[in-house]
Amino acid sequence: MECKIVTIPGDGIGPEIVREACKVLDKVGRVYGHTFSYKEILMGGCSIDAYGVPLTDEALAEAKAADAVLLGAVGGNVGNSRWYDVAPNLRPEAGLLAIRKGLGLFANMRPAYLYQELAQACPLKKEIIGDGFDMVIMRELTGGLYFGERHTEEVDGVLQAVDTLTYNEHEIRRIAIKAFDIAMKRRKKVTSVDKANVLDSSRLWRKVVEEVAKDYPEITLEHMLVDNCAMQLVMNPRQFDVILTENMFGDILSDEASMITGSIGMLSSASMNETKFGLYEPSHGSAPDIAGKDVANPIATILSAAMMLRYSFDLDKEASAIEAAVQKVLTEGYRTVDIMAEGCEQTGTARMGDLIAERIG
Repeated sequence: MECKIVTIPGDGIGPEIVREACKVLDKVGRVYGHTFSYKEILMGGCSIDAYGVPLTDEALAEAKAADAVLLGAVGGNVGNSRWYDVAPNLRPEAGLLAIRKGLGLFANMRPAYLYQELAQACPLKKEIIGDGFDMVIMRELTGGLYFGERHTEEVDGVLQAVDTLTYNEHEIRRIAIKAFDIAMKRRKKVTSVDKANVLDSSRLWRKVVEEVAKDYPEITLEHMLVDNCAMQLVMNPRQFDVILTENMFGDILSDEASMITGSIGMLSSASMNETKFGLYEPSHGSAPDIAGKDVANPIATILSAAMMLRYSFDLDKEASAIEAAVQKVLTEGYRTVDIMAEGCEQTGTARMGDLIAERIG
């Protein structure tokens, strides 16, 4: 297979971690007979420096022409950067919002997986985590409260703010289909999270999700109220496979899920549109304080590349090979500084990429 990938190294540690992910992809290509070609574009602070804007129309066009996009990180230190002494639409993170909109990325997928080798970093009790957990949170990314009409006005001498939570059945159906498709590649269970005991939008959400479920008879569907889900994530995270939810609930629950894994440096993510096209990135930020020091953890970006193989290119075997290589390196005791533990061998960014690549094939 030939795959055209646009890479966006971005700012801070972004170039370092994207370089290691491409190193691993190249090894996959050699072992399994695929060709991965890369086109690098600028986004974020580096684009501001070069062009005065966080994302140019030309860069967006390059991304649209690709089969998938691999992103490092964008931005810098908010309180100590020339990039932030400007209007919000000209700041580095505005590039991320622009590319999501330009590519129609409405589905955010964030896995939360606990490696047994990192179990000591999990804040939950050992009897709760057992032999670990493995879930994916599928969050609707372009609708709901964050994108509804809003205003603040004075009513009878009192300031009043209004935010509108709106969803239509099309928006719900397309994210539900994504969640069920993902579940078919996993353990075939979907937990749809809403607040149907209070909100009309959640009642519509539940109705549409149940309609979609009829097309997936192999999938087990359960509904869960969002407050109960937040509680269940820390009481029994092993019960979850795919969590499907709306924008604000997903924002909160995915952050909660990331913390119970013990290290954000291990967390991959993807944002997808209605086709198999996706933008893949680590969940962590640009960490400008450690940029260029060969200490950043590239594993989240490497696992994001594995997600790209699985969900954009349907290369499940190859994705599993990357995941197995990461597991093997951790089992052998290699660690970057952020996940370092007693008795392990500390390694840098580039060597971690080498170690993972060497264990493929």
